Amino acid sequence: MDYTKLKACELFLFDMDGTLYLGDDVFDGAIDLMDDLPSLGKKYIYLTNNSSRAGTDYIRRLKGFGFPCEAENVFTSGMATGLYLNQNYPGAKVYLVGTQAFRRELLSYNINLVEEEAEIVVAGFDTELVYEKLNKACHFLRRGAVFIAANPDWVCPMPHDEVLPDCGSICALLTASSGKKPTYIGKPNRNMIDVISKMTGIANEKICAVGDRLYTDIAVAQNAGSVSVLVMSGETTQEMVTAADRQPDYILADVRELHSVLK
Repeated sequence: MDYTKLKACELFLFDMDGTLYLGDDVFDGAIDLMDDLPSLGKKYIYLTNNSSRAGTDYIRRLKGFGFPCEAENVFTSGMATGLYLNQNYPGAKVYLVGTQAFRRELLSYNINLVEEEAEIVVAGFDTELVYEKLNKACHFLRRGAVFIAANPDWVCPMPHDEVLPDCGSICALLTASSGKKPTYIGKPNRNMIDVISKMTGIANEKICAVGDRLYTDIAVAQNAGSVSVLVMSGETTQEMVTAADRQPDYILADVRELHSVLK
């Protein structure tokens, strides 16, 4: 295998759930890789579609696991959603189907969150979901509200081959009941990488996205003209890889193997 293109990357974007850890279980070698990247001349950002936590929550969580992490090392689909709303719907009334952490994230972008007369429904990975939220969201959508979602993931992988219903599954329910499909903001939308490229000054082709999902982590790199590394430690099976229309640039067992390649 020729790893020239991979080794030439200057910035690595790491998915977290299923890539660096599962639930509260950190994968062997993950922290060693992150500790070693600066000495290898590589920058890194933890890039996640999980909108159930705010950026500040991820900093605390990652540091609690033992990962190196500062504010500039985290970018979430919740943060991208806040930027998108400000750029495209400034001042609009937004109803949120999401966690309190996602609510705090959007409020930090001065999003106008409401409980009545919403012009936009925003959905996220809502681990605090109750029926009342679905009822209200359906009501607003059927009366013309714009439908925006933080990420399209169907499930969030957990230890012991378990999963949690993710944002895509919640949106499928809302689409079935309202007839409206959402605009997804997070991976695989290339905007996630384009924004980071502008922030860092690193060209897309020198950016590598590392993750465990073909339809988000790998697709965002392919859509943005970046390098992709699929790790087989999370959601994707070999059968999924075989059936995929487009193949990742590299397929590795886990991030420990990535560390070996970069060294």
